[in-house]
Amino acid sequence: MKTYLFISDIHLGLETKPKETEKEKKLVSFLEYAKENCDELFIMGDLFDYWFEYRTVVQKGFFKTIAALQYLSESGVKIHYFIGNHDFLHRDFFEKEIGAILYEGPITIELNEKKFFMGHGDGLVANDTGYKILKMILRNKFIQTLYSIIHPDLGIWIASGTSKKSRDYTAQKNYGEIDGLVATAKKKIDEGYDYIIFGHSHRKEFLNYNDGYYINLGTWLETPCYGRFTNKFEIIDWENNGSSK
Repeated sequence: MKTYLFISDIHLGLETKPKETEKEKKLVSFLEYAKENCDELFIMGDLFDYWFEYRTVVQKGFFKTIAALQYLSESGVKIHYFIGNHDFLHRDFFEKEIGAILYEGPITIELNEKKFFMGHGDGLVANDTGYKILKMILRNKFIQTLYSIIHPDLGIWIASGTSKKSRDYTAQKNYGEIDGLVATAKKKIDEGYDYIIFGHSHRKEFLNYNDGYYINLGTWLETPCYGRFTNKFEIIDWENNGSSK
């Protein structure tokens, strides 16, 4: 039976330099732990607060994380990376240099004979029309190509500002049961899924509904945590590394 680990919404690059240094230190420590304690790692989106990948330029500031991910992949752990709403553009860096599998939307997958529906969670809220339109624009390949012509210093500065607005919107959005990810999760459970895994809302959730479970991994901006699944799903506090929910 395999062991799967899950993290979401780290938002590297968001906070002050001292806070970012401490957060990346915790993340790298977790990735070192994952090397010895899982078969596959699922990154459920927004690993970075913004990411725009140029053809020949890689953003500075995340070297330790990228190196740790590459080392993890080379050790034999399969890495799944879901593109979040702060991932403005991924080309092939993560696939070619790290060996990660990238997903642009939610997927259905079977893990240890259980049926999972998982994705970052953005665009799945029923009444989130404004964001869905914005997502269509940001994911448009022609627009991305035009944007990539801008000098990286300016392009990343613009992306950073847009990312902040997107994060503020997410923080203010009401993701309640009526119009939110919980309702989406319940619908999927009714369709026969055992586990629904999202991030995006920054609200940690562990909800049993009928014969299934909805799990939201929250964010590392508050209490760093990760999900672990073998024969059952747990959310584990990484700071204390052992307190599960």
